[in-house]
Amino acid sequence: MKVVQIAVGQMMANAFAAYNEGSGKAFVVDPGADYDRIVKRLDENGITEVTHILLTHGHFDHIGAAARLKAQTGAKVCVHRRDASMLQSDTENLAALFGEHIEPVEPDVVLEGGETLLAADIAVEVLHTPGHSGGSVCYIANDAMFSGDTLFYRGIGRTDFPGSSAREYIRSLQNVLGGLHKDYTVYTGHGIKTTLFSELQSFPYLQL
Repeated sequence: MKVVQIAVGQMMANAFAAYNEGSGKAFVVDPGADYDRIVKRLDENGITEVTHILLTHGHFDHIGAAARLKAQTGAKVCVHRRDASMLQSDTENLAALFGEHIEPVEPDVVLEGGETLLAADIAVEVLHTPGHSGGSVCYIANDAMFSGDTLFYRGIGRTDFPGSSAREYIRSLQNVLGGLHKDYTVYTGHGIKTTLFSELQSFPYLQL
């Protein structure tokens, strides 16, 4: 599986396209802004079909281009139930706080966590990891984890936003991510990628 990273928007959030080489199909994770740049990178990599838009959570910097990408490609928008209303509200998704407006989009697949999706012919496991937001999820596909703002290189997301919970966050980090027994390349919502085991070994929030 190939992964293309595109930093987008004023927050430099990472959008990703993941695909099997030669298939022409991809799923896109967190198309937060800069639709034209995302599409250009898709074209450069021979991607002609986007089957799914996988949202790690509902904050504006991770969803901003989802409506346009869905309209142009017919991709299914997937988001956890607890963040679904954020796709409709500039207040809930924090766009208004930063002087932004996000085109609303209807989710096609409302997640609970624990599902396995087939996106671009790739099995994608959904882990519910609330804390940064109530509906934060991580997606696992092959040897890759798309962590959104749940896990960064030597860091975690903020817990001072509406819907955040430090208590839930600790449980997610320790019990969900800390309970995994396979190493993954972690493609983070901001900044550089890391690996799960390196974070387990070095980051105190992940120590059991």
